[in-house]
Amino acid sequence: MAGRLAQLLDPARITLHVRSTEHIAALHEVAGLLAGHPDVIDFEGFYGEILARDRLDTTCLGNGIALPHARTEHVGKIVMAIGRSDQGVFFENGNQTVQLIFMLGTPRSDPGGYLQIVGLLCRIFKDPVNRSTLLSAATPEEFVRVVLAAEARLLAPA
Repeated sequence: MAGRLAQLLDPARITLHVRSTEHIAALHEVAGLLAGHPDVIDFEGFYGEILARDRLDTTCLGNGIALPHARTEHVGKIVMAIGRSDQGVFFENGNQTVQLIFMLGTPRSDPGGYLQIVGLLCRIFKDPVNRSTLLSAATPEEFVRVVLAAEARLLAPA
């Protein structure tokens, strides 16, 4: 599992300035980062499943973080896009304001890979230092470095 996030993190798929403060519009903005991704087979289908999953139950994790996701046949491999909002986005269904949106698309055939990624992200988010460093990263490249450094610390032998 070492370095699993490095395969998913792409500065081109990260926006540090989500413009919308409205939940669905913000999801659309972050999902749009995956339009044209080589592993997204059908973007509209993928986005529709993200919205359907979001309507089912909140994707808010607490601490200002949301993890909208879909297990779908519309992606060939796990894909991720990230949005950060300075002003925050209110998620009505979780009754929370979110600043970090980590959007995942996972093939239906890879539930184990999805669980590994989510588990790793949750362990990274649990640390308040990681959260504040992600909120202050100046560029998408720096954001990637912060996540990968946190992942390396988690996976390092004790």
